Amino acid sequence: MTQDLYAVMGNPISHSKSPLIHNLFAQQTGESLEYTAIQCPMDDFPGTVRTFFERGGKGLNVTVPFKQTAYELVDRMTPGAEAAGAVNTLFQDADGQLCGENTDGLGLVQDLTVNQGLDLSGKRILVLGAGGAVRGVLRPLLGQKPAEIVIANRTVEKAEALASLFSNDIPVRGCGFADVTEPFDLTINGTSASLQGDLPPLDAGIIAAHTVSYDMMYGPDLTPFNRWAREHGAQRVIDGLGMLVEQAAEAFACWRGVRPETAPVMAQLRDRVG
Repeated sequence: MTQDLYAVMGNPISHSKSPLIHNLFAQQTGESLEYTAIQCPMDDFPGTVRTFFERGGKGLNVTVPFKQTAYELVDRMTPGAEAAGAVNTLFQDADGQLCGENTDGLGLVQDLTVNQGLDLSGKRILVLGAGGAVRGVLRPLLGQKPAEIVIANRTVEKAEALASLFSNDIPVRGCGFADVTEPFDLTINGTSASLQGDLPPLDAGIIAAHTVSYDMMYGPDLTPFNRWAREHGAQRVIDGLGMLVEQAAEAFACWRGVRPETAPVMAQLRDRVG
């Protein structure tokens, strides 16, 4: 029996945990599918996507650096993908139209509220960075009805521009790193600094005894941001492994109509990561 084919596309892609995650989901749910990784040429993402679906592919995940390109390529997208300005999940509808979703923010909120048991209602949230990773999570975070979201970034204008896209009945403010000195209930690092073993220039005043620190990055040890937050007295520090698994589960449910259990997959990944 031919299995339905899915894949993740990016460049580079050899580090991706998506094939492991989705194949574990398939085993758990009894879904018959094959999930692989495809290194996409930097200059031909549209052609690679088209070829994948022409050969019978059912769905794609999209990672760095093609999420914006995928957004521009789709015929139809969900409100979440439109708000995010990026697409990380692709599929075709019954008419053959290319459809796009963004599951990053859904995965983050699921990890925060369900796995970590946090109630974000009425809380003050600081988000560090103003790139695609941050834009992708703002709408789902706002859906939790926080009191305020502050976006701090090295380039103030970029943070202010991003905040202006999301301002509604819940205040969303953009500023520079140096402009935040008061404590927050939740701090989320959406910068890529952890990948370089670095952290943004931050005032220790953003961390209080009740603060939860979340880094979208993950690894075998504490990320530099979470280590810094713990040293300055954060109540809890959480890395982004749960977000990775939860956003994958959202994509799996989008394609297959069944949402897998994420806890056992997270445990297996945590063992492999260290």
